[in-house]
Amino acid sequence: MVAFRPLFPDRNFRHPRRVTVILEKKTARLHRAWPVAAVGFITLIGAAGFRSVPSVLIDPLHEEFGWSHATISAAVSINLMLFGLISPFAAALMDKLGLRRVVSAALVLIALGSGLTVFMTSSWQLLLCWGLLVGVGTGSMSMTFVATITGRWFVERRGLVTGILTAAGATGQLVFLPLIARLAASYGWRVPALVAAGAALSVVPLVLLFLRDYPSDVGLRAYGAPEGSTAGQRVETTGNSAMRALNALWTAMHRPAFWMLAGGFAICGASTNGLVGTHFVTAAHDHGMPATTAASLLALVGVFDVGGTIVSGWLTDRWDPRYLLIAYYSLRGLSLLVLPSLLGPTAQPSVWVFIIFYGLDWVATVPPTVALCREWFGVDGPIVFGWVFASHQIGAAIAATGAGAIRDAQGSYNLAWYLAGGLCAAAALMSASVGRRLAPA
Repeated sequence: MVAFRPLFPDRNFRHPRRVTVILEKKTARLHRAWPVAAVGFITLIGAAGFRSVPSVLIDPLHEEFGWSHATISAAVSINLMLFGLISPFAAALMDKLGLRRVVSAALVLIALGSGLTVFMTSSWQLLLCWGLLVGVGTGSMSMTFVATITGRWFVERRGLVTGILTAAGATGQLVFLPLIARLAASYGWRVPALVAAGAALSVVPLVLLFLRDYPSDVGLRAYGAPEGSTAGQRVETTGNSAMRALNALWTAMHRPAFWMLAGGFAICGASTNGLVGTHFVTAAHDHGMPATTAASLLALVGVFDVGGTIVSGWLTDRWDPRYLLIAYYSLRGLSLLVLPSLLGPTAQPSVWVFIIFYGLDWVATVPPTVALCREWFGVDGPIVFGWVFASHQIGAAIAATGAGAIRDAQGSYNLAWYLAGGLCAAAALMSASVGRRLAPA
C-alpha cells in the first residue's frame, strides 16, 4: 500500500479557492520594481564612471596643453556644479516627460560631450564638453534619479534600495577608474574619452526597453504597498516643470531643516567628489606614487563604499537618520585630518586603512539624507532632495577649484585636507540640529 501526503496538509481541500490562492503565491513572478531598480543601477554606474574620467586626465591634459591645474579643475567644477544644479529640474522633468525620455537624452548628451573632447585645442572647449555637456547629462541621472525610483516603486525596503542604487556610483568608479588610468597611460587621454562616449550610448537600449515610470503603468502597486494604497500610482503633473522645481525650493527654504541638510550635504560634496574624487590621484602622485596605483586605490574606495552604502540604507530603515549623519561626518573629518601624513611613494598599510575606512563612509550619507527629505517634504521630497544635492555639488565644485588653487600656490594639498576635516565637524553639528517630522509633510 502506498500513502500520499497531502500537498498542503494544513489546508482543507473542500475549499478550492484557498488552494488556488496558495498556488498563485507560490508561482508569483519577481515584482517589476526589481528590474527597474537593476536598470537604474546600471545607468548610475555609467553616470559615475563618466564623471570620474577627468580626475585621471588632469596630468595628461596639463602635460599636452600646458593648462594649469586650476584651469583643468575649473572644467571639473562646472561638471560637478551642473551635476547638482540640474538635479531638481531633472526630477520635475521626470514627473512630466517620464524617466525613459529624460535618462535617454542625458546619455546622448554625455556621449557627445565625451566624444567631442578628442577634437579640442583650447581650454574653453574643455569647459564646454566636460563641463557643460557632461555636467548636464550626468546631472539628469544624479541622486534625484535614485529618490524618484525608490519613491515610486518601493514602500518596503526603500532605504535598502536607496543604499544599493547609491552604491552604483561607487561601482562605476570601481569599473572605470583603473581602466581609464591604464588606457590613458598606454594610448593617451583621447582613447578613454571615446570609451566613455561608447559606454554611454550602450546603456540607452536598456533604458528604453526596461525602464518604466510608475508601477501603475504595468498594472502594479509599489513593492510592499498594502492593498488599497495609492503608492506607485501615476500622478499627473501640470504646469511648467521648472516652476514646480522652483516652487518646491521656495517652500523648503522656509524650513530650517532644509538649510541644515543642504549645508551638511555641501560639506559632504566638498570632502568627497570635490576634494578626494578630483585630487587624490594628483596628490598621491605629488608624494611619488604612480598615477595608476593611486587610481586603483581610489577605485578601492568604491569597492568598500558599495558595502558601506548598502549597510547605511539598511540602517536608515531602522535608526534615526540624524544619528547616522552625525557619525558619518565626524568619522570622515578625522580620516581627512590624518591623510597628509599617510601619503607616500608606495601604498603603506596605513594608506590601506584610510582607503577602507573612507570607502565605507564615502556616500553613506545619501540614504539618511533622502529619508529626511521624504519625511519633511512628502511628495516633493525627490525635488527638494534635488536642491539639497545641488548644494552637495556646489560644495564639490568649490572644493575642486579651491584645492587646485591651493596646490598651485603652495605646491601641496595639505591645507585642503585640513580645511575639509574641520568642515566635516561643522556638518556633524548641522545634522544634530535637524528635527524630526513624524507626521506626513
